[in-house]
Amino acid sequence: MLSNLINSPPATHVMRPEKAASRRPGILDNIYTGVTGAFLHLLSGRFNRLGAFASRVGSYGEDLPSLNDMELRHETDLIRERLHREGFKIAHVARSFALIREAAARAISKRHFDTQIMGGYVLLKGMIAEMETGEGKTLTATLAAGTAALAGVPVHVLSVNDYLTARDAETMGPVYRALGLTVGCVVHGMTPQARRGAYSCDIAYCTNKEIAFDYLKDWISLEDSRSTMQLQAEHLYGERRKADNLLLRGLFFAIVDEADSILIDEARTPLIISRSSGNNDERLFLKQAMEIALKLDKDIDYYLEKDEKRIYLTDEGRGRIRDMSLSMGPLWAGMVRRQEIVIRALSAMILFKRDEQYLVKDGKVQIIDEFTGRVMADRSYEKGLHQLVEIKEGCEITNRTETIARISYQRFFRRYLHLAGMTGTAREVRGELWNVYGLLTVRIPTYRKMRRKRWQDRIFATEEAKWRAVAERTAELNGKGRPVLVGTRSVAASEKAAGIMDRMGIEYKVLNAKQDKEEAEIISYAGEKGAVTIATNMAGRGTDISLGQGVEELNGLHVVLTERHDAGRIDRQLAGRCGRMGDPGTYEAMLSLEDPILGEKAGALARVLEKVLGERSFISRRIAQRAISRAQKKVERSHARIRKGLLLEDARRGDMLSFSGRQE
Repeated sequence: MLSNLINSPPATHVMRPEKAASRRPGILDNIYTGVTGAFLHLLSGRFNRLGAFASRVGSYGEDLPSLNDMELRHETDLIRERLHREGFKIAHVARSFALIREAAARAISKRHFDTQIMGGYVLLKGMIAEMETGEGKTLTATLAAGTAALAGVPVHVLSVNDYLTARDAETMGPVYRALGLTVGCVVHGMTPQARRGAYSCDIAYCTNKEIAFDYLKDWISLEDSRSTMQLQAEHLYGERRKADNLLLRGLFFAIVDEADSILIDEARTPLIISRSSGNNDERLFLKQAMEIALKLDKDIDYYLEKDEKRIYLTDEGRGRIRDMSLSMGPLWAGMVRRQEIVIRALSAMILFKRDEQYLVKDGKVQIIDEFTGRVMADRSYEKGLHQLVEIKEGCEITNRTETIARISYQRFFRRYLHLAGMTGTAREVRGELWNVYGLLTVRIPTYRKMRRKRWQDRIFATEEAKWRAVAERTAELNGKGRPVLVGTRSVAASEKAAGIMDRMGIEYKVLNAKQDKEEAEIISYAGEKGAVTIATNMAGRGTDISLGQGVEELNGLHVVLTERHDAGRIDRQLAGRCGRMGDPGTYEAMLSLEDPILGEKAGALARVLEKVLGERSFISRRIAQRAISRAQKKVERSHARIRKGLLLEDARRGDMLSFSGRQE
C-alpha cells in the first residue's frame, strides 16, 4: 500500500527502492489471479464510497476560500505533517484534496469537479480511473500526485509524448508550487544533469520511454553493484561512487496517463539500449543481402503472410539464396544466418513503407511511433533492419547496433512500489491490466451529460471512393462553418487526404510527424469556425480541442475516422476529440474494403459480395462491417499473444539470470 512508502528509507540515489522482480506464476497462481480479478472487478463497479468521499472533500473545503495565501500555506504544512506522521487516513486525504482544489482554483483558475475528486481518490488507492475523454484527467492527477508528494513520496506522472509531458508540467506546475512542492519535467534531448535534477523533484513529469530508458542507463551504470547493501557500502567508503551518476532515485509511485496505451499497446515491444558495432564487411554483407532480395520472386522464392506481417522462404528460395551467395564471402557460409538476413531485407523492401513506419528527414531514416504518430528520435530497428531500410532509401548507412540492456514495459512498471493509471478507454483490457499489473479498473461518471453523437459508418468498395466521400463530407460541413477533424492512420494517408482537399479547394492544416513543431498552433486552431484539420494519431490522445466562438451552436466539432486502427480503443480515442465535457459533437467512420487491416483474402471476399449484392444493400453493408470488425479483433488477439509471449520471455530471462547468480 501507498501508506507503507511514508516510512520507507529516505529517497536517495543510494537506496533506489523498487519491487523485486516477480517470480514466474504457476498454474494455481493464474487461476487465483483470474478468480480474484473477476470478483474484485465486480466490486469495483460498485465502488459507491466515491460520492461520499467527494462530499467530505467539499465540506472540508468550505472554509478555505476565506483564507489568504499565507494561511492556506500554513494549512498545507499542517496536513503535510499529519500525512508524514499518520499516513493516508481518509480524513487527511480528504483535507489534502480540498487544499489542492483550492490551490488550483487560485493558481490556474481551475477548480476540481466532484468527478475529478473521485478519479483522484481512485488513483491514490492504486487503481485505474476510467474517465471519459475530455473529463480533465490532467487536473485529476494533481490530487493524487500532490497528496502523495506532501506525504514525502516521490511521484512520476507519465504521459505518452514530449508535447503532453511539457504541456502538463507547465500547466499544473503552479498548483504544486502553491503547495510548496517542486516540479520537474523530463523530455527528449535533456542532459543527464538536467534529468537528475528533474527526477529529484517531488513530482516529475516524463514520458514512458524516457523514464524506462533512464532506468536502463542506471542499470548499465551500476554494472554488478545493484544491491542496496553494495550501494550503501560504496556510499560510506568509496570516493568515486556509482550512485552519484544515477539518474533516478527509485521507483516509488507512478501515475500513468493514457494507461491502456502505455501499459498495453506499447507493451508489445521491449525497450532496448544498444551500442554501435559493425565494420565495412558488415555493410557489404547487408548490401549483398538487399541485392539477393531484389532478385527473388514472390510466390516462387518466398511468400507473404499479410495478416501476420511476416515473410517465409520456400524451398526454391532457400536454394537460390545458397547458389547466389556461394562467392560472397565467409559471412554467407551459415545457412541460418544467410536466410535470416535475406528475410530481413525482404521485410525492409515490402513490409516497411516510407511515411507509414518511418520517414526520411535530413537524409536519415527516422522511425514513426505507430501509437502516437510521432518521430522517435535516435531510435533504430535492430539486427541490421535499420541499415537495410537505409540501403533501400539510398541513405548513408549507419553502424549496426548490438543490445547491451533491455526491459519490457510489463517488467519495468511492475517494479514500481505503487502504480496507478487513468484513461478513457480501459474496459476492453481491464482483465489484462489486472492479470499483468494487479490494477483494478473503476469507471468514473461524467461531470456533464454526454452530447457526442455517432453517425452511421459508411463503407466503400475502393479507397478512391472513400477519400472522395471524405472530401465531400468535409466540404459540406465546412460550408456550414463546422470544424472538421479528419483522422488518418499514417503520414502517407494524411498527405493523400491533403491532396484531395487541394483539388476541391478546401483550406486545411495537416498534423503529422513532419509538422510536430507546429503541433500546439495547429491544435489551437482545430476547433475554430470553418477549420479543417487532417491529423494522424498525434491528435488522438490527450489533445484538447476547444470550440471557437459560435461553434457550439453549429453542433460542435465533427470527426471523420478514415481507417480502423489495430485496437478499437484507439478509434474511440480519436472519436473522443469531439463532444468533450458536455460539448456537442459528432463523429463517423468512412472506411473502404481496400483498407490494409482487412488483409487480401477478407477484403477480396467482401468486395465480391458487395459487387454481387450492390453497394447500398443492407446485407452487403452488414457483411462489410462484420469483415472489418473481425479483422480488427484478429489483430487485437494477435497483439495480446505477442504481449503474453514477451511476458513469458521476461520470466525465462529472469530465471536464467537468477540461476547464473546475476542480478538484473
